Amino acid sequence: MTELRRRKVARGKGSVRNGLHKNINGAHEGLPALLQGVSLQQLFLNGFGVFMCLYLGYKHASYMKIIHETQTWFSNIKEVEREISFRTESGLYYSYYKTMVLAPSITDGLHQLTHDNVTEHPDTINILERMNIYQEVILSIMYRILPIKSWVEPVYFYMNTVWGLHAMLIWALFATSWMLSGSWLAGILAACFYIFNKVDVTRVEYVVPLRESFSLPFLWVQIAAISFFFRPNLTLVKEKLCIWIIFVSTFLFALFWQFNQFIFLLQAFALFGVWVLDMIPPRKVRIVFYAQAASLILTSILQYVNLMIFGSLVMSFIPASLLLMYFKGEELQPCSIPSRLTKAVFYCVSVLVLMVLFNTAIKILINIEADEHIFKFILSKFSIDHARDFDSKLYLCIDAFVSLPFNTFERLTKGVVFPFYVATHLVLLVVLFIAVLQNWSNNVHETENIKDHPAIKKTHLLSNRPELAFHAVCGVFFGALAMSTLRMKYLWTPYMCILASFGVSDLKMWKAVLTQLKTQGTMVQIVRHFSTLLTLVALLTVALPPALKELEELKEFWDPDTVALMEWINKDTPQDASFTGSMQLLAGVKLCTGRPITNHPHYEDKKLRLKTKDLMQIYGRRTPKDIHEIMKKNQANYMILEDSICLAHTEDGCRLPDIIDFDNGVLPELVKPEPNLVRSSVPRFCDVIRHDGSDFTRYFKKVFTNRTFRVHKVL
Repeated sequence: MTELRRRKVARGKGSVRNGLHKNINGAHEGLPALLQGVSLQQLFLNGFGVFMCLYLGYKHASYMKIIHETQTWFSNIKEVEREISFRTESGLYYSYYKTMVLAPSITDGLHQLTHDNVTEHPDTINILERMNIYQEVILSIMYRILPIKSWVEPVYFYMNTVWGLHAMLIWALFATSWMLSGSWLAGILAACFYIFNKVDVTRVEYVVPLRESFSLPFLWVQIAAISFFFRPNLTLVKEKLCIWIIFVSTFLFALFWQFNQFIFLLQAFALFGVWVLDMIPPRKVRIVFYAQAASLILTSILQYVNLMIFGSLVMSFIPASLLLMYFKGEELQPCSIPSRLTKAVFYCVSVLVLMVLFNTAIKILINIEADEHIFKFILSKFSIDHARDFDSKLYLCIDAFVSLPFNTFERLTKGVVFPFYVATHLVLLVVLFIAVLQNWSNNVHETENIKDHPAIKKTHLLSNRPELAFHAVCGVFFGALAMSTLRMKYLWTPYMCILASFGVSDLKMWKAVLTQLKTQGTMVQIVRHFSTLLTLVALLTVALPPALKELEELKEFWDPDTVALMEWINKDTPQDASFTGSMQLLAGVKLCTGRPITNHPHYEDKKLRLKTKDLMQIYGRRTPKDIHEIMKKNQANYMILEDSICLAHTEDGCRLPDIIDFDNGVLPELVKPEPNLVRSSVPRFCDVIRHDGSDFTRYFKKVFTNRTFRVHKVL
């Protein structure tokens, strides 16, 4: 079993305590744009704001690196332990970086990836088509061509790149909050909210190679660029720069994460929503739609025409939206509020109907079935269907796909951010509702010159800031996804940091409040900045001591059983020997030993899902002869069994043996009786094979065992 234990020796002189620097001064509205007409004081304050942005990004990257080091002692453990620490699919992705780095040449490495017969033995697959691993390709090529091999190990080059990307994420959050509020103090607060609520905003320090570790920084860069792009009265140069950043960041986000289509779908819903509500000019909404569609198409092309992308809902929603926008036109005809509301509902229903029709037609035309398991999972999750099939149960039983637990909100409340977020988001939604009603009642269509919009003039908080409407709506969709799926909270919680810091620091918000108290002018600025500083001090008082204490807790990665298994495989099995076992373990086998594996955790291909279900019968109630036939069919030479899986005891039906039983129509031992399930008299294969009965020794030979693993050779 893997555990983190306290170190037996000190880690050298000095402490790893590296607290975040506190520097809080005055602020000035607006991001630096052109130097002309800017006073020396303004230039200094804005320059200091930029410095703090860069500094906090750097400190966050350093903080994540130190946390990773203090939790694993990565610099001191063996290479095999380092690789084992990249658990499950993380290890699988890193193995392709390792393949490229160790290949005789870049060309040979690319050939190994496009003609891979190790990942899904005995099949040969194109890894670049099946998985989002272009980041590994790019980094490995950079490592090979840059003159850094003598002083940077490949693994540190890889991880330092990820830390650097998360510094960029902080810069994006800082810039977005600064743009929305007009104060770089808000940027500092947003960055600190993110840094000190790390348990709920990121997991990069524990699972460095995950796809989200590479992709999410580009998502927040895109959102920052969209925030600025949606501002009215931009110069042509600024608008073109924004469009360029939006396209590049959207493309890189799409290229680096297989879940891109779901995030883009939520963004597209928000874009369509603010268009229907007449809050964002149609031209700008279309440009973002074009960026999403172009990015997905280009990603599909780079993945050797990955048809699953074309079958995604977002690739049907975008043309449906553009079609409705074309028929609606640019100008809005005067009509009553009930008529406007009816039209808005009509557009929303129409776009969903068109999306389903387009998606169904596309899937029929190009025969896509690879994503059917996702829809089964969604139906089961929301109790629309009671699925017992292997795929649905597997997803439903993974901790990352459960609903967001309530203790998340307790932690975020203790981290100060959640109360401010809730208040700010509710205010934004109320103001948006009022602005829409005023807009519709005045029969005015929002144009590029939004400052002349009478409805917006009446709504001070949204005055000249239509981008707030997008954030208010997009935050709702991200929040709904996070509430339903724990893994997706990392989309919502950074939004909390942005909106909470905006709510505390926004000038118009404070003007609206203090005007009621007959307070205006300089006093509003003083109260605004004092409130931001007070919130920042409260956050540091609550969160800084535990953060510093965590840095003092020096732990060490410790998994001797897995290390022994990997070393035995490397020493005592042929290089071409193939292995089967749990998906999580086999990713490590491939990374640490380079041996062929039969299945893996990247569970998106239909053929692989069927193969995995077949191979996981080793944890079901099957006869030795049945299992032997399955092993021979898949050309597996060795079978690795784990007692932590085989002997697990839960009553929720979420053990892997239970999931296999459900799919086989068998009632698991600890589960209450259910219709159409029967008890089986066949003993569980993974348990009884340990006794080496004659029925088993005819087919299998035990060749390795320790407290955690048993390896049997297929005869």
